Amino acid sequence: MTDKITGPIWAARNWSADAGAGSIHDDTTAAALGFRGGTVAGDVHMNQFVPVLLQVFGDAWLESGNLSLSFKNATTDREAVQVFALPLEPGESQTRVWMERDDGLLVAEGTAALGNHTRSELRQKDFRPCAPEELRILSAIEPGMSLGTHPVVANPKKQFERYDQQLISDPLAWYRNDSPWGDVVAAPCTVIEYLWGYPIRTLEPLMRGSVGLFGAIEIGFTNGPLLLNRPYTITGEVLCVGQSPQTEYVWFETHAHDERGRKVATMLMQGRTMKASSPLYPRS
Repeated sequence: MTDKITGPIWAARNWSADAGAGSIHDDTTAAALGFRGGTVAGDVHMNQFVPVLLQVFGDAWLESGNLSLSFKNATTDREAVQVFALPLEPGESQTRVWMERDDGLLVAEGTAALGNHTRSELRQKDFRPCAPEELRILSAIEPGMSLGTHPVVANPKKQFERYDQQLISDPLAWYRNDSPWGDVVAAPCTVIEYLWGYPIRTLEPLMRGSVGLFGAIEIGFTNGPLLLNRPYTITGEVLCVGQSPQTEYVWFETHAHDERGRKVATMLMQGRTMKASSPLYPRS
């Protein structure tokens, strides 16, 4: 059996615990929905994959790489987790990656690649929408819906604070200091802060106050890295809306373009809303 590449064990932090009541990261809200406590967000876990991916693909992963994850089991604050990857097979540009809790519980699994992103874990999903009449929470969201155009400047302040407080699992020095590309590199959590944080403003008013969580996230770079202190234009669109026994979900894709109009980064996400959190699904 091929030896796997193993990253260090880190106690991931639930840095969204102070988001307030009504968030899946809040202990009381999460417990009411059947979780053991406020959950660590998926973007926090994605930070931990990068050093392992640099071992597999080299620094080029930050320029044209991809990380595509489905989240399987939630973790809570300070639970120890570890990242694994399979070495690249000859002639391949994609490999399997996963994260486990220190007791072996599978937290996330998927793929990482360099260059070709079309065969990723999430790109193989079925993006056919369900019948609109099946939806209650997300019934106002439709495939093809624009998520707006958002001119932004990638501010380093929040990333620097997290770095200095040692909240970023397995951080790169380039998250705080100049990199080979000039400015500071955005960690995955910061990439998602922009590629999710701005387009979600269009979706949130249509989610009818339900409790949401990340079901799956993919980030990819075309002309990367995404650098801080740089201006970008963020755009996005809804791919499909569907439902499962416990959730309704929306798949959407967003993009960051630089001042020259070049696509720098892309995010593909499945956002889930808990049916048990909505009065539209009254409990019997």
